[in-house]
Amino acid sequence: MTSSEEFAAYIAGLPRVLSGAAALFRDAEGRVLLVEPNYREGWALPGGTIESDGGETPRQGAHRETLEEIGLDRRLGRLLAVDWVYRPGWPPLVAYLYDGGVLTEDDFKAIRLQEEELLSWRLVAREDLPDYLPGPFGDRILAALDVLAEGSGTAELENGRRVDLDL
Repeated sequence: MTSSEEFAAYIAGLPRVLSGAAALFRDAEGRVLLVEPNYREGWALPGGTIESDGGETPRQGAHRETLEEIGLDRRLGRLLAVDWVYRPGWPPLVAYLYDGGVLTEDDFKAIRLQEEELLSWRLVAREDLPDYLPGPFGDRILAALDVLAEGSGTAELENGRRVDLDL
């Protein structure tokens, strides 16, 4: 076995971790833009899988997915949250959430949904987010909204919950 074959075998034996990235867009009232996928139940943020095999970074993935899904070509702001999500029977996921900023009426009028993946979009108030996004995904968005409100640094999360630094 050559050293390149040994390295390939070593890499093939490493644990797999999925990665995704999304953008958090709001309106002037603080409501969050959610999209409704047609390939699964529930709602989501504009975002998706990072094409890391091709060298795509999390920020590039969030930008690409935003452009593909809702047609907005916007420069994303800072990283609001990084979430380690683990569910038994699934590979772990690292989810990156970026600040998409506050959209104007013209921005909302410019939204063009990717018909192959999305049915609709809507603006949802913070207090209603758990109804649309239960569990860790909704918790991640609430943590990101807290980061924005507090002006604090990026939130480190595990399954949507802030990491306890006193461990």
